[in-house]
Amino acid sequence: MTAADGAPSIASLACFRGKRVFLTGHTGFKGSWLALWLHELGAEVFGYALPPYYANSHFERLGLDRIVHHIEGDVRDLNHLRRAMTEAEPEFVFHLAAQALVRKSYADPIETFSTNVLGTAHVLESVRHIDSVRALVCVTSDKCYLNKEWDWSYRENDELGGHDPYSASKAAAENTFLAYYHSYLKHRPNLGAATARAGNVIGGGDWSADRLVPDCIRALVAKEPIVLRNPGSTRPWQFVLEPLGGYLVLAAKLLEHTARFAGSWNFGPQAMGIKTVDQVAKQIIKVWNSGQIKYELAENPGQHEAKLLQLAIDKAIGQLGWQPAYSVEKCLAETVSWYRAMHEGADVPALSRSQIRNYAAAAALVYGDQP
Repeated sequence: MTAADGAPSIASLACFRGKRVFLTGHTGFKGSWLALWLHELGAEVFGYALPPYYANSHFERLGLDRIVHHIEGDVRDLNHLRRAMTEAEPEFVFHLAAQALVRKSYADPIETFSTNVLGTAHVLESVRHIDSVRALVCVTSDKCYLNKEWDWSYRENDELGGHDPYSASKAAAENTFLAYYHSYLKHRPNLGAATARAGNVIGGGDWSADRLVPDCIRALVAKEPIVLRNPGSTRPWQFVLEPLGGYLVLAAKLLEHTARFAGSWNFGPQAMGIKTVDQVAKQIIKVWNSGQIKYELAENPGQHEAKLLQLAIDKAIGQLGWQPAYSVEKCLAETVSWYRAMHEGADVPALSRSQIRNYAAAAALVYGDQP
């Protein structure tokens, strides 16, 4: 947060004040939160993305188009993307634009591969030709790992791969990054570049279809049962600001130590944040104080989706000094309270800013001010 807000700050993030930041995917769920946080840190944000996919998006409710430079564009359009980034002359680049749904990837694999792989290549190609860029963070997914359904966590050096188009596209995006990094980017002494992998992220403002929390909230608001088709599936649940804080700390580190912090990084919850879909739905009902669950057989049983997936975050804890600040119970409480407050008519920009301030204070206590 900026000093003017009178809120606790994480000293390592002061480097964003007055800096130009290019952010792809700022109209999406995670992107809108990151754009707001960067704005609160005093950065000049240039957002590049398609229009919001859902009505009443977090982007729209925040009025982000009035506080950041809003550029409507597709990462699959190299010429437009490169021109927009060139004109912005950013020092930091965060790449979040993606097709982010597993089930949608089955319905439209070509869009998934073109957005997630070619789009990433276009961002990297643009950065390659823009000398102002000092730090690049490409966000992929925990699903970039070849999931072997084993009982232990995946580390950054584990095998990449995927059994579905979405997972495969994220593994390919990681390999695309590696090719660009070793061929071009690591030879620039003033540029640090890395990829970031996060698990299931939840928080206010997500309206995506086929995601547990938005589906639960829609059911609760409509006073209908929450339908669960894969209640035993396990996911690493984390509050949206947790990985975003990791991305910001990583970018700040890359600015100072370009080679030391290059590579890939996992950002996930502690082991106690690994919960089943059924456990999370029941906790949401508990916080909402009403609701019920209806169990149904999963549709399209031939479509593979990982049932057990968790990330090892030792590297981020040991080398970045980052670690989760919220328990899974706190994560769910913050998320459900955001949706309830919104439905009761709360001022969404004030609500989201308040959650950023509260999280920044908690994070400063947990992983402190980084040197």
